[in-house]
Formats: sequence, C-alpha cells, structure tokens
Amino acid sequence: MEYATVQGVEVPKVGLGTWRLTGEDCRRAVGTALELGYRHVDTAQAYGNERAVGAALRESDVERDEVFLATKLAGGNREYDDVLRSTDESLAKLGTSYLDLLLIHWPNPRTPLEATVTAMNDLRAEGKVRHVGVSNFGIDRLDRARELSDAPILTDQVQYHPYWDQRDLLDYCAVHDVLLTAYSPLGHGGVLDDPVLREVGERHGKSAAQVAIRWLVQQEGVCTVPKATSREHLEANLDVFDFELTDEEMERVRQPSKLRTLKGFVKARLSR
Repeated sequence: MEYATVQGVEVPKVGLGTWRLTGEDCRRAVGTALELGYRHVDTAQAYGNERAVGAALRESDVERDEVFLATKLAGGNREYDDVLRSTDESLAKLGTSYLDLLLIHWPNPRTPLEATVTAMNDLRAEGKVRHVGVSNFGIDRLDRARELSDAPILTDQVQYHPYWDQRDLLDYCAVHDVLLTAYSPLGHGGVLDDPVLREVGERHGKSAAQVAIRWLVQQEGVCTVPKATSREHLEANLDVFDFELTDEEMERVRQPSKLRTLKGFVKARLSR
C-alpha cells in the first residue's frame, strides 16, 4: 500500500468504496478487503450499510486503529443537532468510538453550511471525529467550507476518472493541501473496454481497470475508493503499486468525455 500525505495525515491511496453494497454482500466484501490488506473503508449514512461495515470491522483481525474509516452525513442531517445525533448513530452502527473522517455528502443549499461545519468541528473537539471533509463540492463551495471550518478540510471526495476532468479542482487542492478522493474511478465501468487503457495495460501486464486506478494514485494528492465485491476484483484493484505509467501514458489515459461517462453510468444501471 502507498499513502497520500496531506496536512501531515497519511491516507491509504486505495480504499474500498461501499456504495450500493448492503447486508451480507457488504459485510463479506469489507471483511475480504481487510484480509487482503485494504486499510481504508468508505461508507455513508445514505448507503444504509454502516451496520454491515461495522460487523466486518469487528470480525476482522485488523485492529481498529489500523483502518482509516470514513462516513458521510446524509442530506437530511445537516442542521447542527442533526449532525450530532446522526453521527452518534453512525458510530453505534459502525461499532466504533471515533471516525477517521466525517464528510458532508452533497451540498445542500437549504441548510446553512456554517451550522453543519460548526457541528463537525465540535465533534472533532470531542474526539468522535478525527478529520472533516466534503464530497461533491466544487471549488467555490470547497473554498467556503475551508473558510468556515476551524479544522482543516482534509479532503473533497468527487467523481474522478480518465473521462471526468478534475484538473482545476486538483490544482486548487494542491495549493491548499487538500486531498482529492476519487470515487467511480472506473467511470461506472466505462473504462473497462477502452482501447487506449487496454493497450497501455498490455504493456505492463495489467488490465484497463488497473491502469485507470494506477493513473489516479500516481497523481500527487489523490486517493481512490473503487467498489468491488469479489475477491478477484478486490485483489486486482489493490495490485497497482508494482508498475508506473510514463508521462506519455498518463496523458494518453486522460480522455475527458462526459458522453463516455454517461454511457458508462447508463450501462452500469441497466446491468443491475
């Protein structure tokens, strides 16, 4: 495992995303991931799987302090008291006394950002949360959150993959020492059949998916949380630290295309 270091905090560069994983499937995936060496697990109140994630953590031989555990506030839990209450509920479901990271899941213009950030800071002061962050925030909203928060905003978790350009946000994060956490690193599955990624992968004995993940983690200040359920895919997503893309390959892999992103998303939804 390699680590991204921002604000003096080390975060495993590849974690396990758990969106759309529930029940036994989620518990088994998290347990297998921990067994294989994952030390970064990402969940959310809105995913409805915190109990399953917590069960896997308790059953694992991995000590709690070795796992970077993140969850996110649901859209309806943004007022000050709701943040405190729902975070306590998340802690109980996850079976832990603290979160390594608490994120605002999506911007919510109906709730003053200041109330949410203040509550998150108070949770941090109590020791229930070690770090705070945001998700799906553009530069303007991220800048506002940083301005309102006494604690540093550790990360902005956003969609980022070869088809979805985040260079402006990444530049901002680099200047302000903020981690960019990439979700949907495979473009909702769209990159799997991409001829460029497959060609690059063949040079290194890797799959297109592994090239996409490597492309992300090779960038400074970026980590990623791909979702996987099978042992095979969990192993493959982690097996990206024994090769390096050339500068030319890094540029070839980057192919901004919202149309390709949409096609991947639609294909993924239809397959379910």
